[in-house]
Amino acid sequence: MKRLPTIPRAVLLGMGLTQLLATGHVYVSNRHLHESLVLIAQAGYLPLPNKYIMGTLLDMEPAFLGGLFFTLTVGAGLSILAGTLGWVWTCMLKKNRGAMFLLATLWISLVVLLNITGFSAIVTSYFLLVPTLVFLMTSRWTPFFRSDHSGQTWLNRMAPALAIILLTLVWASLADRLLFMNIRDYLLLSNPVGRAVDRFYYRYTLYPAQAFKPLDQKTLKTCLLDGVEDESRKKQIVAALEAYDYLPVSRPGPIDVKLVAKNSELAVTDGQRTVVETTVADFVSDPQRPLHRFSAAIDTYGPFRRATFLCLLVGFPVLLYILVFALSHWAISFLVAAPERWNLYAAVTCLVIGLGLLAAVHTGRLEPVSVAELPTALESNSWRQRTEGLRLIVRKRLEIGHYPAYKQGLTSPHVPERYWLTKAIGLSHDPDTRPDLLTLLEDPHPNVVSMAFQALGHRGDSRWIPEILQRIKTSRHWYNQWYAYRAIKSLGWRQHRATSLPPTP
Repeated sequence: MKRLPTIPRAVLLGMGLTQLLATGHVYVSNRHLHESLVLIAQAGYLPLPNKYIMGTLLDMEPAFLGGLFFTLTVGAGLSILAGTLGWVWTCMLKKNRGAMFLLATLWISLVVLLNITGFSAIVTSYFLLVPTLVFLMTSRWTPFFRSDHSGQTWLNRMAPALAIILLTLVWASLADRLLFMNIRDYLLLSNPVGRAVDRFYYRYTLYPAQAFKPLDQKTLKTCLLDGVEDESRKKQIVAALEAYDYLPVSRPGPIDVKLVAKNSELAVTDGQRTVVETTVADFVSDPQRPLHRFSAAIDTYGPFRRATFLCLLVGFPVLLYILVFALSHWAISFLVAAPERWNLYAAVTCLVIGLGLLAAVHTGRLEPVSVAELPTALESNSWRQRTEGLRLIVRKRLEIGHYPAYKQGLTSPHVPERYWLTKAIGLSHDPDTRPDLLTLLEDPHPNVVSMAFQALGHRGDSRWIPEILQRIKTSRHWYNQWYAYRAIKSLGWRQHRATSLPPTP
């Protein structure tokens, strides 16, 4: 049976281990969030996510699927780096012990730096267990890899590296600030497979995001008050906390922050140690500053988030290349009798696919339209031309109500067109465009619905608050709820203990 090349095999093994760790990581986070939301609901506040998402937090499915985010970013980056180092140590450094000692020292130093803001068992596990496994297995498997490819020419041996270097240079040379937007609009959202990937991303990435966000970036936080005996003072502190979604609960549990008052002094603690000291008067007048200081002081994930972002930008594209290379190499091994040519042909296949995807992104997008061409663009038979017109309206902050042809976009079968139409309506001041947002709130695609909620927030009409609150309670999509919550916050709504809602307009 033909084997995959060494590094792809080792990378897949490392990602498998990462997936096990990530599933546990997200599951523990989900359980903590569930317990927090139960406390918040029992205290009379609006929980977010709502009961439908709360019901999934104790299941393994969202933990596993959410864990894929860490597997495809941190797992991919660490596995690729460790696999490359393992290959270099075996093939080029001939398993030199001094080099191994140096690599181990540097890696342990990196792990120490990742824990410099506070020890994290899961971060340490990612950065110790995954690279160690991949490095060891690469060094073990590499002799088989090299013996199967003896007699290769320099070009055949270096073809995989040359292909990815060339692809990187070509993609980087044509990249601009709209690259990721163009990939989404003209590559992902233009075909069923891409739309499925997009839906998966927005349905499951909030689970892992919750697992390593800093406290002040989480939507809702729980807190306890201790030692505040004056009722008027207590109400002031509670109002200050509620304004920033730190919600006082009535019983112990997974508490994010505890405030302990003694006379006029106020200590912001994590339940065990005082992190920030201030006065009650200063806290009431400006709660954001001490709460932000508290969040920064207890955040142990800062270096890990930066590493994850780097792996997303670099590790994930390289992973795609490695997977395509491995599959191509495996398929070519059945078609070509000469093993010394498999690397070259697989690398050429990757190069063709990579350049083809780049061409699809750039040829799918038309030349930007001018303001003078806008009426014609919005009446065009080409959805791409109409989308470029809507992009211009958003970029120039033009009034879409002046272009009645936009109405056809409300029923367009193309997600990017409806997405940009929603953003354009969000910038409108024309009252006649208001009913269109109700249409877009019923859109089948979550990206469009999220933009519709954002549009309602931008328009500044507080009459929408009851409608949005009802949709938060009935929505079954966390991402939509998150945007809806941000919308009502921007319209002036604040968390408060449950009262009857005003009638929907």
